[in-house]
Amino acid sequence: MRDKGTNVGLGSWPARRARKTPHRTALIHQGTSLTYAGLHDRVGRLAASLRQQGVRRGDRIAYLGPNHPSFLETLFAAALLGAVFVPLNTRLTPPEIDHQLTDSGAHTLVHAPGHAGRTTLHLVRRLQVGEEYEEAIASATGHAPPDEPVSEDDVCIIMYTSGTTGRAKGAMLTHSNLTWNAVNVLVDTDLRADERALVTAPLFHTAGLNMLALPVLLKGGTCVLVERFDADATLDLVEHHGITSMFGVPTMYELMARSPRWAHADLSSLRTLNCGGAPVPGRLIAAYQERGLRFQQGYGLTEASPGVLFLDAEHVVSKAGSAGVPHFFTDVRIAGPDRSDAPQGETGEVLVRGPHVMSGYWGLPEASAAAFSDGWLRTGDAAAVDADGHVTINDRIKDMIISGGENIYPAEVEDALLAHPDVAECAVIGVPDAKWGEVPRAVLVARPGATLDAGAVLAGLAGRLAAYKIPKTAVVVDVLPRTASGKLRKPELRRLHGGSAHENHENHENHQNHENHENHQNHEENPA
Repeated sequence: MRDKGTNVGLGSWPARRARKTPHRTALIHQGTSLTYAGLHDRVGRLAASLRQQGVRRGDRIAYLGPNHPSFLETLFAAALLGAVFVPLNTRLTPPEIDHQLTDSGAHTLVHAPGHAGRTTLHLVRRLQVGEEYEEAIASATGHAPPDEPVSEDDVCIIMYTSGTTGRAKGAMLTHSNLTWNAVNVLVDTDLRADERALVTAPLFHTAGLNMLALPVLLKGGTCVLVERFDADATLDLVEHHGITSMFGVPTMYELMARSPRWAHADLSSLRTLNCGGAPVPGRLIAAYQERGLRFQQGYGLTEASPGVLFLDAEHVVSKAGSAGVPHFFTDVRIAGPDRSDAPQGETGEVLVRGPHVMSGYWGLPEASAAAFSDGWLRTGDAAAVDADGHVTINDRIKDMIISGGENIYPAEVEDALLAHPDVAECAVIGVPDAKWGEVPRAVLVARPGATLDAGAVLAGLAGRLAAYKIPKTAVVVDVLPRTASGKLRKPELRRLHGGSAHENHENHENHQNHENHENHQNHEENPA
């Protein structure tokens, strides 16, 4: 039986790993390496310094900056203190950052140079990465690291949702949540102790931190931290460091495949390509298969730390479009409107249960209660399950378009649009229509060097989708608004392009016949 005073949280990881593999490299950043023994030492001294400055158990410590060893050191130091870590998205506006600092009650901010002005709040203490940060660590030499009892159920991180469905809420992720998610990753992705992971996805986002960095560090591998993504630089780093695994969203992998260096880059070290945020398009899978590489992809959400479904490389082609099966220690249900299990092949809401699911939203008891149904986390995502247990995510339930009584899931339409060779990206939103209530509109981004004929793109959907599913209008744009994790900002799309279907000054009409649409029975069932 363990001592009640033992720290069994993330704060104990550096010490536990250092006693097993002290000389193995934990982190690499801009040519500088840090061993596990070094990481353990720096984390202990940072925690001691923060304790000397008045940080106590339960206090919130925020971090604002790009991928850097200090991000992980601050996370582990906070966990060693029994404090709560609050990672902040560097792409947010100052008012958005202020909201998260205020909402979490953070009074300590560790930040990268150049980020001090991103908040106007007068915090109790600030610590800038660089000379000031290093002085804080050096000043704690000789001071014993804090010996704070931390349990599995203590909150470790308040990670704010991307805000695609409204103002960001802080998901409370416990030490147990993060540990079990890492175990799921290790079981399903076969990460090895000699892993050299390229951490290009932002650590302030749940996927970069929890689906790659933490599992690799738990296993004793090496994380190569990169502050920002660049396709050519990524190919160089894979060659230079012998990168074995990486995580990215489809756009990142697409940019790598478009690089002039793609055909000749040495990618022989790569074993694992994980992708999230959206399904991997078929043409991208083919491009990587030509280089002998295969994707693994998954589906998750911040509230689940984030892994929920996983599709291994063996099934990426045969189960194209599927998000996979539940992670090992994860249970998933597809629930109909009455909360009973939806029949096989029918769309319902994804419900999740497991030891990695959050304890609730910070300071929002009503929202926390509403997020669960009989102990199952309601994701708000619509999906169907096939005979093999593979789940296909159709769309956000709230994004569902109801046109003349028919349910239209934008993801299905977007998948069909992406099959056009000149469409690089797309999104489908519902817009008001006097006859049908609302109809789909496509927002298209052309592939580099291509000129899109939006009308021709829509006409090409005839016979592939039911007439009522085909967008009535389309608009071509240079870029789609996205969150830091690569997810579409649907509210912003609606604000920019969500006018009436009859406002044609910037839209290309699709004259598909909707006669068949009128003959369908109205479906009043709404899985939301």
